[in-house]
Amino acid sequence: MATIRDVAKRAGVSVATVSRVLNQNGYVNEETEKRVRQAMEELNYKPNEVARALFKKTSKTVGLIVADITNPFFPELVRAVEDVMNIYDYTVILCNSDEKAEKEREYIEVLKQKYVDGVILTTNQFAPEEVEEWDVPIVVLDRPLHERYPSVVADNYEGARLATRHLYEVGCRRIAHIQGPTHVVNAIERFRGYQDEMKALGLGDRQLVIQGNYQLKQAKEAVMAALADHEIDGIFAGNDVMAVGALKAVQQCGLRVPDDIAIIGYDGIPLTEMTTPELSTVSQPIYEMGAMAARILIKQIEGKPLEKLHYQLPVQLVVRQSTSRRGLT
Repeated sequence: MATIRDVAKRAGVSVATVSRVLNQNGYVNEETEKRVRQAMEELNYKPNEVARALFKKTSKTVGLIVADITNPFFPELVRAVEDVMNIYDYTVILCNSDEKAEKEREYIEVLKQKYVDGVILTTNQFAPEEVEEWDVPIVVLDRPLHERYPSVVADNYEGARLATRHLYEVGCRRIAHIQGPTHVVNAIERFRGYQDEMKALGLGDRQLVIQGNYQLKQAKEAVMAALADHEIDGIFAGNDVMAVGALKAVQQCGLRVPDDIAIIGYDGIPLTEMTTPELSTVSQPIYEMGAMAARILIKQIEGKPLEKLHYQLPVQLVVRQSTSRRGLT
């Protein structure tokens, strides 16, 4: 394997000159740079990226911390971020936190040691003062953290109202909501949208909240327990994974979807088209959100001005078999 000294010898220059060419740091005339790059090509020289990162305090890598990679929502976000970053020759280091704050902090320490050029967060468990200490560009995706950090989110509040209103329009009057983690901003917004829409529909006294924590198994068990104690004819799940859990619970209890209970989820992941019946959902522009966050981070890394700090993207109601009853949609 060729070394930087081999390149210098082949090009007839000093090691320092080769270093300046590699790091684009300091003046090297055009003819000399051409000789150095030709020597690198002839020797198939590959720079030591670790050493370069230590020298330049930069690495052409970014960190992406996701809350739960087993949730199909996050892989689509990851794919979008990776696609955009690859265009700019950046590598993405993926960190899965499992919704654990301590694990997220450990990942941040690792990313700092690797001199990442920026971080995209899909979590809101850090205090703003903690994030400020990282001293790298930050973009928050899906879960807003603090107004000072750029963010890309969907309109969770309006999406929740849309889902609740749709259940009402297909005849549901005893509508339950399966809530996500109570510390997660988007779960709070979806819960708030459900509450406000139920009040607007004159059903404020019929609210029923079931804790599902964005987990399929937990949602399934919680729905089965709720069905034993309450009359329910509609379920708005705070994400699609919990909607699948609700579907399994309803069917296991011998009830029919949508005839006995209509179900709608939230996110728009492909899994909703693979169930029987297929699940209605409020679809987020998942790929667009990830790609936008990546482009914002690139702008920050390159020191370019941002047109605006915060983006809230619209959502869309997708009606499928789980809420299509008696010809109503």
